[in-house]
Amino acid sequence: MNVKSVEKQEKSTVELVIEIGKEEFEAAVEKVYKKQRGRITVPGFRKGKAPRKIIEGMYGSGVFYEDAINDLYPEAYTQAVEQEKLDTVSWPHVEVLDVGKDGLTFKATVTVRPEVKLGDYKGLTAEKNEVTVTDEDIDNELKPFINRATRMVTVEREAKEGDTVVIDFEGFLDGTPFDGGKAEGHSLELGSGSFIPGFEEQLVGAKAGDEKELNVTFPEDYHASELAGKPVVFKVKVHEVKEKQLPQVDDEFAKDVSEFDTLADFRKDLGDKLKERRETQAQRDFEAALMEQVMSNMEVEIPDAMVDYEADQLVNDMAQRIQAQGIPFEQYLSMMGMTVDMMREQAKAAALERVRRDLALGAVVAAENITVSDEEIEEEYKRLAEQYHMELDKVKEAVDAEGIRKEQSYHKAEHVVYDSAKAGKAKKKAASKKKAEDAAEGEEKPKKATRKTTKKKAEEPAEAAEEKAGKNAEE
Repeated sequence: MNVKSVEKQEKSTVELVIEIGKEEFEAAVEKVYKKQRGRITVPGFRKGKAPRKIIEGMYGSGVFYEDAINDLYPEAYTQAVEQEKLDTVSWPHVEVLDVGKDGLTFKATVTVRPEVKLGDYKGLTAEKNEVTVTDEDIDNELKPFINRATRMVTVEREAKEGDTVVIDFEGFLDGTPFDGGKAEGHSLELGSGSFIPGFEEQLVGAKAGDEKELNVTFPEDYHASELAGKPVVFKVKVHEVKEKQLPQVDDEFAKDVSEFDTLADFRKDLGDKLKERRETQAQRDFEAALMEQVMSNMEVEIPDAMVDYEADQLVNDMAQRIQAQGIPFEQYLSMMGMTVDMMREQAKAAALERVRRDLALGAVVAAENITVSDEEIEEEYKRLAEQYHMELDKVKEAVDAEGIRKEQSYHKAEHVVYDSAKAGKAKKKAASKKKAEDAAEGEEKPKKATRKTTKKKAEEPAEAAEEKAGKNAEE
C-alpha cells in the first residue's frame, strides 16, 4: 500500500489517493479465483478444476477484480488513515481510479474532525437549583405505598365518584349492537375518565342490581370513524359497588411496607432519598448548563457527514435495543408507521448535540494536554468487570482500550469545566414539583467502543405500538 497523495478540501474533508501494487493485487485476485472457481461451470472441466486463464478468457480478464478490490481496499484505507494520522469521523466514499494487472489505485474521500477554536471554558457561572424537600413532597412519596396497601371492599350503598362498579354493558347504535361495545364483569372506577364523557357520570348513584340505559355521544375525534360523533345507548347492569379502604398510616404500616419500625423513620428515609435524587439532578442540570456554554463559546464548522454518521449510530443503537427485546426492527418500524430514513432524520437533532459535545470536550482535552495512563485504563477494565460480573478478559474483548482512553480523557475534560465553575442561585421553583430524576436509572452493559464518545443512549424507544382498545366504549 502506498499513499500517493493527501489533499485537504473544504468542510473538513480529505481526499486520499491510495495505490496497491501489482504483487499485492495479483495475490488478492488469485485468492478470489480459488474461492470462486468451485461455483463456476466451464465446459470440458470438472467444477472447480478450470484454470484461471480459461475462466478469464470466457468472462473477461477482470472477472475477479471487483471482489479482489472489496477484499483489499478496507485494510489499505485503514493503513493509510493511520499512516497520515487522520482523525476520521465518517465512512469514506471510495472511487476506483485505475485497476488492472499492474495493480489498483483508488480515491477515498472522508470527513475528518474539524478544527475547533475554544472560547471560555473555565471559570464559568451557571444557575443551580436550591434543593428542598417539604412534608408535602414526602406525602407524595408515600402515596405509592399507600395505594399498594389499599383494599377494594364491596359496599351496600349507592355508588359515588371514586368508587369502582362491576358492570355488564352493551352498546347500541340506532338500536343495533356495535362491535367492541360489549363486556361482562368489567370494573370501572367512576371519575377516572376512562370511558367516553357522560358514561361514568350516569352511574353515580347506582347500586348493585340496578339496570340502566345510558345515553351518550362519542367524541367527534373518536378513533372508530363509524362511531365518531354518533349518539348511542348503553344498556348497563350493576353487579357490585366497591370503595377503597385506605390503610392506617402509622408505625405498623411502616413496618409492613418498609424496613423501618416507625413511620417517622420511614418518612425521613423517603425524604433523604428524594433530596439526594433532586441534588443529583440539580448537579446534572448545572453541568449541562456549563457544557452548553462551552459549546456555544467555541467556533467550529460542523460537517454534515459527522452528524449523519452519529445519527446512524443512534439508529443502530435503537435497533439493537428493540431486537434485544425480541422484536424484529422491521416489525417495530412497521408498527410505528416509520422508515429507517424517517428515524434517522428524527435522530439528527440528538446527533448534532452529541457531535457538539464531542468536539468541545476533545478541544478541552487538547488545550489542557489531558492524558490517560495504561494503569487508569486497567482500573476501568476492573471496574467494568466488577460492575457487570464478567471475567476481566471478557470485558477486554468487548471494550476497546482506545475507546476507554477517549472516554476517560473526556471525563477529565468535563471536570476541568465543572470544578472551575461557580454556581449561581436559580429562580425558586415549587418545592412540591416532582422531577424526572425521581425515577431510578438502569445500567447498560459494556459494548465495543467506537470512534465516537460513549455517551448516554438516546431516548429510550417509544412503546412498540399503541395497544388496540379492548372495548370501543373506552376512550
